This record gives sequence, structure tokens and C-alpha cells, in this order.
Amino acid sequence: MKAKNIELVIDIETTAISLKNLTETQKEFLFRYANQEKNESSKQEKHEEVIRYLNLYPFTAKIISIGMMNVNSGNRYVLFESEEKKNWKVEAEKIEYEGLSEREMISKFWEFSNKTNKLITFNGRNFDIPFIVSRSAIHKIKPSNNYLKSRYDHTNHIDLLEEFTFHGKIKKFNLDFYCNSFGIESPKTDLENGLEINNLYNSGKIEEIAIYCGKDILATAKLYEIWKKFYNI
Repeated sequence: MKAKNIELVIDIETTAISLKNLTETQKEFLFRYANQEKNESSKQEKHEEVIRYLNLYPFTAKIISIGMMNVNSGNRYVLFESEEKKNWKVEAEKIEYEGLSEREMISKFWEFSNKTNKLITFNGRNFDIPFIVSRSAIHKIKPSNNYLKSRYDHTNHIDLLEEFTFHGKIKKFNLDFYCNSFGIESPKTDLENGLEINNLYNSGKIEEIAIYCGKDILATAKLYEIWKKFYNI
């Protein structure tokens, strides 16, 4: 049963899976245009470009952190990939971290989202939600809600990027840009761009990624307050 009028801000962090886990035909598909380059230097550049963006697609990447924030209470709950069961809290910041497998993280997400009335995301319609749904299918987990209805429907999902661009009518900017525009502390202060997540993950700094994800959902929640006060008219 859903709690009354609970709004949940969510964000995910992803990283590319190893190319070793892909079949030869899958790799052939990914690098098909790069391999058509005659110039070796150009071919190498194209290969590196493909690899650089693998973390953006649910069939070449996995979820390594899911952040959730109850807008009503201000409580944050950040899940992150861990082979060991880890858990700690920062009471002053109303945030809890828990280490789980990807499958467990996804199950927790659907469990929490099923108890809320509305999901708040930043670019969730084009990234977070399709990614979660696809990774859910890979793990044979059935989604408990449909957050990809009409892009104009606020019933259970508000994508702030859709709202700030008036559903594609004006130019879109990244989370950092909007935060700076509205005087909100940007989570990108300590991380130049999302693609650096790969470097952190490969260096074994998964807990730093979890902390970053926690900052992301806090910034998104503050942007949501701006939207409610000045845009939702």
C-alpha cells in the first residue's frame, strides 16, 4: 500500500561491463563503424569513443549505485555495489548507505517506489528509468510501476529535465548547469562529469561514487522545490 503523498527523488550511477563479458557478435556490432576506418589513428579514436560511452547503455553497462530521497522527510538512502554487506549512516545529513548486489539494489528500488506516489528524476525518462527497467529484465525482475507514460503526465513521474525544457521546446542543460543557475550547490563540484564514474569504479572507489550519488539526489530535490514554486503553475 502506498504511503500518502510521498514523493521520491531517485538517481542512478552506472559503469560499463567488461568487454570480456560480451560475445564476439556483440563486439562486432559495437565496433562495426570504427572497424570500417582505413586510417589506424582514426580507427583507434573511434574504438576509444565507443568504449567511453558504454556505461550509458543497459546492455553494455550495469547499475552500481541507486540514490533515493524521500522529499517529505528529507531522508536519503543510497545503495551501492558491494560483494560484502556494508551499511553506515550519517545522522546529521539524514543519509544511509548500504552495499548490495545489482539485483538486490534493483529489487529495493521497486520495493521503495511501490510505496510512493510520485517519482522525481532528472532525465529519468530518457536514462534512469529505461536503464532500470532493462536491467530489471536482465535479472528477471518484473517492474512494479510504469514510469514511462505520456511525457506530459505528472501522475507518478516528474522528469525535471523535461520540465525545465518545457518538453523539448528550449535547449537542455546538464544538472550542474541548472544548479548553478538557481544557486544550488552542484554535485559536480567534486566530479567533472559523469563519465569519470568509470575511472572511480575501476580504481575501487565505489563508496566515493555512492557519496556522489547522494549529493545528486539532494541537488535534484532542491531543483524540484524550484520547479514546484516557480514552474508548476
